[in-house]
Amino acid sequence: MSRETIGAGTGQDAQRPPVEQLSYEQARDELIETVKLLELGQMGLDESLALWERGEALARACEERLAGARERVAEALGEGADTAEGAGYQGPTRSG
Repeated sequence: MSRETIGAGTGQDAQRPPVEQLSYEQARDELIETVKLLELGQMGLDESLALWERGEALARACEERLAGARERVAEALGEGADTAEGAGYQGPTRSG
């Protein structure tokens, strides 16, 4: 069974760009919409499975992009640790 057959109910599969081409924000927004559609439960099994698979790919892409961002922040903080140490940086939980 081809992807066109599985997602034929929405007519949106041909319009959707590959997940790898989406920015983090685009993937997150599409994932939110995908979850909403799945929660409605008004699609057939094949269409729901195709949407679920797309949602899994979107979630994985978001996780990968967030992990990359965490690494970049850690590197930036690690490289600047000597200079930032005296600057009073207390991390993201600092109040006040």
